[in-house]
Amino acid sequence: MSSQAPAKNYDIVLVGAGIMSATLGTFIKQLEPTWSIGLFENLDQAGLESSDPWNNAGTGHAALCELNYSPMGADGKVDPAKALSINEQFHISRQFYAHMVQQGLVGSPKTFINALPHMSFVLGDDHANYLRTRYESLSAQPLFSTMEYSEDLAKIGEWTPLVAEGRGAGRVAASRVEGGTDVDFGSLTRQLTAYLGTTGADLHFGHRVTKLERSGTGWTVGVKNRATKQDFTVNAKFVFVGAGGGALHLLQNSGISEAKGFGGFPVSGQFLRCTDENVIARHHAKVYGQASVGAPPMSVPHLDTRFVDGKRSLMFGPYAGFSTNFLKTGSIMDLPLSIRTHNLFPMLNVAKDNLSLVSYLVSEVLKTRGKKDDSLKDYYPEAIGDQWELITAGQRVQVIKKDPAKGGILQFGTAVVTSADGSIAGLLGASPGASTAAPIMIGLLKRCFPTQFGGWEKKIEEIVPGHGQKLNDNVQLLEEITNHTNKVLELA
Repeated sequence: MSSQAPAKNYDIVLVGAGIMSATLGTFIKQLEPTWSIGLFENLDQAGLESSDPWNNAGTGHAALCELNYSPMGADGKVDPAKALSINEQFHISRQFYAHMVQQGLVGSPKTFINALPHMSFVLGDDHANYLRTRYESLSAQPLFSTMEYSEDLAKIGEWTPLVAEGRGAGRVAASRVEGGTDVDFGSLTRQLTAYLGTTGADLHFGHRVTKLERSGTGWTVGVKNRATKQDFTVNAKFVFVGAGGGALHLLQNSGISEAKGFGGFPVSGQFLRCTDENVIARHHAKVYGQASVGAPPMSVPHLDTRFVDGKRSLMFGPYAGFSTNFLKTGSIMDLPLSIRTHNLFPMLNVAKDNLSLVSYLVSEVLKTRGKKDDSLKDYYPEAIGDQWELITAGQRVQVIKKDPAKGGILQFGTAVVTSADGSIAGLLGASPGASTAAPIMIGLLKRCFPTQFGGWEKKIEEIVPGHGQKLNDNVQLLEEITNHTNKVLELA
């Protein structure tokens, strides 16, 4: 880490020290070890915003239990396509993690990934019928072939005692995949960032990127040292804006036409975190439920075991809210300052078409602590409110984009924005986010470095043996890669 003015010229500048920048920087150092990298992070450490496990709504997204990735269609069927795509992507991330562990470039896998069953749990006939249909659709696919299903409360109690104990009459249903994981993306981000430092990358914490201006075929990057208040510039051939909620402002500042029409809708959140070690020890799963009507996907309720800095914990939530901040450490002016003439119309159309979301967020903001405890008891009937503390999670900025039919739409998920010449790229959006960082960054490399990518593919296949393959279409390869990553990552 340096607090002095950095060197003026870099091949690559990474804005933000979250999981996206850390993953991209790692790939680049593996593919082009001589390329110079400068990383600039506003905070004093890597992985403190959305990559931090207490700020994340979900960790280890693989579509095993997240019901919003496999909705029921108007025909009463569940299309597995999106769930399959996300699961395929998480397998790429797992292979990336395994490579880093095998090469000794990060620490013990237990410091950032742990085996943990993934479950879905629903109440009532309609939701149970849906979950059974989902199970029948997904379990027929090789990627989901180990999924189990039950409506027997005793069986569900074997899987997750807290959910079953004290539950009254009424139909319930659950599905389970034992081979899920929990990922501490804060720890992983810091380890990947430290690896970049050992390769000669310049890591500048406490440095805020203030502007991006074209300079020939590259970019001039304006930076402020927060400690000294010094302003300076560096030059970059390529810039990646991995600044989470701060990415939209910087992409707008860059002036690239590809960023026009994009807006952001911030959603805040809170969790209840258990303080009783006896309760924590009795739950070992991620248990996801069905979202409330109008709720954004990252607000799907879940009773969630987490491993943070090696310590087991238990949380429930999230409780969504609204704040005009784009970052947890951001400003209340983030939303109003993001409004431009080119995105005003899409943003107004989204507001008009998503009144149920606005109503839901208002109701969440007004929810008392007692009402929050009642929501917890839907998933843990015998919960005692005094054994849970309320914590503030991170901000999520949902993508608003132009739409020829509706004028503007709210896009749940992630969007990669790249300039036509490939000299700058940025990531907008949220879930599944961190869990799919590796495939997202491989895709970004292909888009932004088309002339080099062909020469990189052999090395990429060393890092990700399944690169370019659909594991769901190749059962033997799926088994080989799953067994390999389970062994290396100590998940089996």
